[in-house]
Amino acid sequence: MPNSIEEFLKGKSIIELREIAKSLGIQKYSLLKKNQLIEAIKEFIGTTPQDAQILEGIEKKEKGRRGRKKKSEMLQQQESVAADVQNEQVVEEIENKEESNKAEAVPSEIETQVQEQGQEGERKAPKEEQEPKEAAETEEKREEEKKVIELKEKKEEKREDKMVVEIPPELKELEGKVEIGGIGEGVLEIIYEPGGGGGYGFLRDDSFMPGPNDIYVSPSQIRKFNLKTGDKIRGPIRLPKENEKFAGLLYVQSVNDMKPEEVAKRTPFEDLTPIFPNRRIVLENKEEPNDLAVRLIDLIAPIGRGQRGLIVAPPKAGKTTLLKKIANSILTNYDDLHLIVLLIDERPEEVTDMQDSIKAEIHYSTFDETPEHHIKVAEMVLERAMRLVECKRDVVILLDSLTRLARAYNLVEPPSGRTLSGGLDPNALHKPKKFFGAARNLKEGGSLTILATALIETGSRMDDVIYEEFKGTGNMELHLDRKLSEKRIFPAIDINKSGTRREELLLSEEEKAAVDAIRRALSNLGTAETTERIINSLARTKSNEEFIKTILKNLP
Repeated sequence: MPNSIEEFLKGKSIIELREIAKSLGIQKYSLLKKNQLIEAIKEFIGTTPQDAQILEGIEKKEKGRRGRKKKSEMLQQQESVAADVQNEQVVEEIENKEESNKAEAVPSEIETQVQEQGQEGERKAPKEEQEPKEAAETEEKREEEKKVIELKEKKEEKREDKMVVEIPPELKELEGKVEIGGIGEGVLEIIYEPGGGGGYGFLRDDSFMPGPNDIYVSPSQIRKFNLKTGDKIRGPIRLPKENEKFAGLLYVQSVNDMKPEEVAKRTPFEDLTPIFPNRRIVLENKEEPNDLAVRLIDLIAPIGRGQRGLIVAPPKAGKTTLLKKIANSILTNYDDLHLIVLLIDERPEEVTDMQDSIKAEIHYSTFDETPEHHIKVAEMVLERAMRLVECKRDVVILLDSLTRLARAYNLVEPPSGRTLSGGLDPNALHKPKKFFGAARNLKEGGSLTILATALIETGSRMDDVIYEEFKGTGNMELHLDRKLSEKRIFPAIDINKSGTRREELLLSEEEKAAVDAIRRALSNLGTAETTERIINSLARTKSNEEFIKTILKNLP
């Protein structure tokens, strides 16, 4: 026999306690937890052993009246109990309302049930005398319970905060692109399905290729801010749930390092007005006056913002070395230019050499990749550059090589039924021309400069046809001579063939006069002798400015 009612009640299950509460007439007993049920029952019944006997009798009578429940009913009751126990918010509301229920009289059903049992022992004091004491005790207990609930809520809030910052072990790969606070970023690629569906997107990593760490962007966010493929998006992310494969972007914080509202009002790239390049990109590095290659380019074939330049090179003429020097000069002299190096169908060791030599954004697809991979990387780079230009940025793309990109399109594009010399399909040249033709200086602000290499004298008729097709599309050409490189004359630039259209927009009057004088004086000499003389003259001076002054002094 239990010594007190508290021991008696603690020995009961929550289901049995609910039955006792029901028989006592306690309101909303199904929403209370076990400890709260015990306290509620103790409020109506004393704490003596005799009261425990009374409860025991009530329970026996209730069991006899109920009979045995079916298993299905027991399972349903247990499920409802489990669901009710978890509903803590409703419990808090019940606790707040209990104060108003304190003063209610004990139902007459309790008195009749107590009389039926015929057990000895009555309450120690009348109910009117116990109520103030019980009210004080229950109020203290409620305050303690509220403190416990507040502590639990604080722990849950901390746990929710940790869920945003901490990353589960299976998603540790996301740490590279997720910062503290759950911020992710990447370059957007929008997916359109053949039937007209889709419109959703993914934030790709630096390789621009699909991967397990991509971040999903909903179509509503894309429509709201007029987002396009190639936009660099930054914002808080939500980690994937159990049935999800990718993390999701919660909202857009910035687009291309600008506010989303500003980017939404931009003018499309196709609607911008192209003009001739009129802002010069000076490659001469004053810290390295012995770098004669970039000094010679500044004079013979100057480069402006928005230039569409073609570097025509046979094998082993030094085009890769020349590209590295151009890239490093741009990085040294200009902080406002966004440089992108694109390597298509190149050797892996050359890619590594470029990455070690140039601290810029480098994208590549080596010769062991599929043509589809070459095209995907090239198109993503172009889209990325166009989005920056729409935001009035100045972008420079160094492409090596345009010939191999055209070869990749020739393998992927469906045949048109016509074939040019060398097995080249005419349709295959459309997209490489679109890539190369995107270079332009814009009246509204911003520019896209593309310097692409074209291969010649490779023994392939297709390469010669590709060069002939692109020959007149650029507004600057730089020819490299294999004979000069065989004689170890570097830079191996053919001065007579190289030049820039409308160079007067880029050169000063003194520079224009000096360059014209050089071309007239050396026009009757051979390629090797011309280049060698100019290189020797440049080597004797510390800068192009000093070289021009020397030339102008010697003019008649």
